[in-house]
Amino acid sequence: MPSPAADPRGSAPGPGRPGPAGSGPSDRPGPNATTVAGAAGPTAADFYAVNRGGGLFSEAVSQRIGARIAVFAHKRRLAPTVLTVANLGLSCLVSFVVVAAAQPIADGRVWAWPVGLLALLGWQFAYALDCSDGQLARVTGQAGPAGGRVDVLCDVAAQIALVAALSAMAEAQVPATPAWLLAAFAGTWMVNLVTSVMQTGSQAASMVTSRSLPVRVVKLVRDYGAVIALAGVVLTVAPQWTIWVVGAFTLINGAFLAASIAFAGREALRG
Repeated sequence: MPSPAADPRGSAPGPGRPGPAGSGPSDRPGPNATTVAGAAGPTAADFYAVNRGGGLFSEAVSQRIGARIAVFAHKRRLAPTVLTVANLGLSCLVSFVVVAAAQPIADGRVWAWPVGLLALLGWQFAYALDCSDGQLARVTGQAGPAGGRVDVLCDVAAQIALVAALSAMAEAQVPATPAWLLAAFAGTWMVNLVTSVMQTGSQAASMVTSRSLPVRVVKLVRDYGAVIALAGVVLTVAPQWTIWVVGAFTLINGAFLAASIAFAGREALRG
């Protein structure tokens, strides 16, 4: 799944960005904080106003938490990259705990719910950090290609860790899980991140530009905040269902890849 912060900070987005990336304001360096909100500095509302979407859940929850983190970071003069690295560290730490606990949970030696709750809250807070770094960069005029590259690389690393955690839990719960399914799950998961990064500048395009409520509800399957919330809930209450999460998102992301190829191919032929 992509995240809003997957878009390189400092690159201009095009209209109608696909899926979780949503449509959002430009990544142009934002005005200085004092010009946005006076001497007191920008408020959470100022940071939220430049969020990059992410989908219905992300905009309602993750981006709002991210705006408050951005206020906290701005008051302490933290650079956006500090938030980016914090997202990476927390994501990987939580995923490592899930991987380490997967077999003990399957064997009944460890309760599932504390580990699942850690995953639910930890991954959500890490994603809020991922949202906040871009908000902070844009509002304070610190957006740039170098920060954008760090952001994308950290997103890739964090999502590799998350995929490893879900795969480990699925295999521990169902030892007969085929290797090809886990490989397909890992590969197709990254499709969303790749397409989100690609949709910048003159390359920007979206298969479905409507922002009607029914369309946005359907798009929750590609809303990173909603997806990791679902994963966290499953790990908490029914870790044996993780295999179904893996299978479902392999199909969803694989279908999105096929549709994206067809859409891009048609546009290229029209060229």
